[in-house]
Amino acid sequence: MTDQVQPGFFCRGTERELIVVARPEARLRARPDGVRSAADVDVSALGRFLDAEQLVLEPLFGSEERLRQADLALFYRVRGGERRVRELRAGIAELPGVDTAYVKPGALPAASRATGASAAEGATVTPDLTGRQGYLKPSPEGVDAHWAWERPGGTGRGVTVIDVGGAWQLGHEGLAAKLAGVVAGTPLADLAWRNHGTSVIGVLGADRDGHGITGIVPEAVTAAASVQGLGTAAAIHAAAERLGPGDLVLVGLHRPGPRFGFEPRDDQRGCIALEWWPDDHAAVRHATARGVLVVAAAGNGAESLDDGVYERRPDGFPEWWRNPFNVPNPCSGAVLVGAGAPPPGTHGRDHGPDRSRLAFSNHGARVDAQGWGAEVTTAGGLRDLPGDLRGGPEEIAWYTDRFCGTSAAAATVAGALAALQGMLKAAARPPMTPEAARTVLRATGSPQQDAPGRPVSERIGSRPDIRAAVTRLLPEAVGSGRAERYWDELLPYPRELPPRLRLFVAGAWRSLDRPSPEIRQAVHSAFAGGRPDVRVWFSDEEIVGLVITG
Repeated sequence: MTDQVQPGFFCRGTERELIVVARPEARLRARPDGVRSAADVDVSALGRFLDAEQLVLEPLFGSEERLRQADLALFYRVRGGERRVRELRAGIAELPGVDTAYVKPGALPAASRATGASAAEGATVTPDLTGRQGYLKPSPEGVDAHWAWERPGGTGRGVTVIDVGGAWQLGHEGLAAKLAGVVAGTPLADLAWRNHGTSVIGVLGADRDGHGITGIVPEAVTAAASVQGLGTAAAIHAAAERLGPGDLVLVGLHRPGPRFGFEPRDDQRGCIALEWWPDDHAAVRHATARGVLVVAAAGNGAESLDDGVYERRPDGFPEWWRNPFNVPNPCSGAVLVGAGAPPPGTHGRDHGPDRSRLAFSNHGARVDAQGWGAEVTTAGGLRDLPGDLRGGPEEIAWYTDRFCGTSAAAATVAGALAALQGMLKAAARPPMTPEAARTVLRATGSPQQDAPGRPVSERIGSRPDIRAAVTRLLPEAVGSGRAERYWDELLPYPRELPPRLRLFVAGAWRSLDRPSPEIRQAVHSAFAGGRPDVRVWFSDEEIVGLVITG
């Protein structure tokens, strides 16, 4: 199907997809020279229809005989007939051997349409921009990547992440060291798509070299899979086939859903996560069944995914389809990510209370976690423009402060999970399963906060906290004990160290950096009372938990 230029969006949508679902009993087999049935069902009418319309039917997930999940063999994609997809859908759905057929709107990057300053001319040498990456900082502001980097495996070593998108600037100066290239599909020749993909990979795996930005997992191997030529489901499947248990697939895409008749809008209203479509759901389920973590954008449609509109089965969806946003229904296993506000004042702007739902973000019981959905400093440009933080004539040196949307949020969550997988690998422990990853994200992290008109009941979940997650996943790496004495280091030495609360526990001094006034006062009061009961959990010399009962 041809690319559609969608008014108001900052880049082209991918091609529409006409998906055919075969009847299981037909055991359909599609080859370049025609179709047949491995069960001797008469599918000659389907063959004549394809020939007459000059169409080709292709297995969506590869050769039917090689697929380990039988349900994947039911999905096919039609090539040709770009201008008549809806008419063709109606005709092909009625043919023997076919269960149903449906048209998927083009996919779009799940990045919101934030505006920013005009591009600045870049300097010859890129300065260190990591101070602007608040999402790297300790919780609750960030995911605590700085802490993870000081632990074995916390930089993502031994973990591979494949980004499913449209295009990337593979020669960007900050990405070259660990970028394995495009492993499936053909990148779109579109600057906006390229900026989007570059920004995603920057959040994940930019080099830690003192210049530009640093990714959450700078030692992870990153790669890309393009949806062009494959479609979204086949690209997800192709990415997962190249990975092992514990690796990650990141999907920072969404598409127009049923709220507005599957039509794109200037404001992205109504866009939802890809897994709502049967073939995308099957592809994600295949990946998670292999032990691959799939982290996906919930979408920028400002939608409640709990709404009844998503329960209604569209024309063309198979009768066995069930709404995957409804939690009791079969789950794809993906981590679904919403967009939360960064701390007020980040880059001089205010999007509401820290960790509150951004107005454009989809929400609902199905959403597992949130990431920064605005003010994300990373590689690449701004929409279809050079970088607003650092631009200039050389695209390989562009940087932006304004990456945003549920795709930006999904990248931060994927980075945190990759750091955890690296730490588990370094500790010779099995990697998290997809179910375990969703569980730890829901059980730990910095909680969502209310905003006017956007209460926490509109769930996007918590912001990941790598340090807190480690105490759950690697409890043997965390010690505990009762504090014997304390030292409040208000003016630390050397001066570059943060204010610290020092507690003597289990024979050594342990540090809590930047304690809140409430914690500091509670510790003071406990020791002033003469019988302190301050229980401390620590990793090496750092305090990761504190309970004061006296």
